[in-house]
Amino acid sequence: MSWNEPGGGKKDPWSGRGDQKGPPEIDEVIRSLQEKLGNLFGGGKSSGEGGLPSGPSGKSWMILLAVGFALWLGSGLYIVQEGNEGVETRFGQYTRTTSAGWRWHLPAPIANVDIVNVKQQRYIEVGYRTGGADQSSGSVPKEALMLAQDENIVDVRLAVQYQVKDARAFIFNILNPVLTLKQVTESAERGVVGNSDMDFVLTEGRSVVVAQIKKEIQDVMDSYNSGIQITSVNLQDAQPPEQVQSSFEDAIKAREDKQRLINEAEAYANDVVPKARGAAARTLEEAQGYREQIVAKAEGETARFGKLLFEYTKAPDVTRKRLYIESMQSVLASLDKVVVDVKGGNNIMYLPLDKMVPHHQSTSSANAADNKADTHQQMTTQAVPEDHQSSLSRVSSRGRDGREPRGRQ
Repeated sequence: MSWNEPGGGKKDPWSGRGDQKGPPEIDEVIRSLQEKLGNLFGGGKSSGEGGLPSGPSGKSWMILLAVGFALWLGSGLYIVQEGNEGVETRFGQYTRTTSAGWRWHLPAPIANVDIVNVKQQRYIEVGYRTGGADQSSGSVPKEALMLAQDENIVDVRLAVQYQVKDARAFIFNILNPVLTLKQVTESAERGVVGNSDMDFVLTEGRSVVVAQIKKEIQDVMDSYNSGIQITSVNLQDAQPPEQVQSSFEDAIKAREDKQRLINEAEAYANDVVPKARGAAARTLEEAQGYREQIVAKAEGETARFGKLLFEYTKAPDVTRKRLYIESMQSVLASLDKVVVDVKGGNNIMYLPLDKMVPHHQSTSSANAADNKADTHQQMTTQAVPEDHQSSLSRVSSRGRDGREPRGRQ
């Protein structure tokens, strides 16, 4: 019979009465849980007040406590991976530093452990931020812009790489090591750039500036006992502000042109100066050789004159004639005249002078000297007085070795 038929009574769903049962009583729920626990730990039913089952026995409670205590002690086990160190504390106070492997400490809340990676290369960015692996870096003017010694503004961007060298000091000595390192880097960077000129920072002084910044950062962090080791400081970019980029590029081009012209001038000087020095050295050597030649010639003439004077004192007449003959030989040697002296006869000799003269000019120097000596003999025969002709004939008829020919001996 449906609830809305006559005689159905108040069995509608809104009345809360009828065949539907109400929610279980709280006592029944407690009784059901106690029964389950009693069955689990070996407790039986009892007829106590209210008919409730008795609680677990003392042995069951000991087993339960033992299992819970074992689980609590087991929560103190932990693993330190390779390259990490564990820093254990007991009631917040440092106790020890553990290395890689299985380790155990008193469970919380008595003791705790912090795992620190001491091999990881960490880094911070100062003056810029990278948006991702495929995104370009953006400048942070508050950190990047700083004043150089020559009162020029420089945009400097640094990346500092570091790692933890002391896990205990890294955790306990500084509240926020990363923020502290960043502030120290900014301070050191501004100090080094402020003591350098803008051109020095942008050009040849980049490595020097980076080395000084790294040293100052490490000195300050060591004074704080931070447990941080600076591995490298990379100067990502150093340039003038964007507002003066075009003017600065013009200045750079002018500086490069200046350096190029200086290099060209030095190359020209390196090419010309050695040549000039070589020519000067050659001229000096030639002058020295000429001087030695003149001095040697003068000394030879002096020695010759001394010997000639000695011979002249022994035989003045012979020496005077010999000098006369030599003088005439040197004077008439370049003449193209032929003098023939036929002693004691009027025979006419045919001499093809037009053939003899060219042939005479084409002979060797030794034959030319002999021919000139013969010509000199003939010419001097007519030029000298008669009282000297006989002696001149005897001198000229000798050979080059100073001896008489065999036909006249």
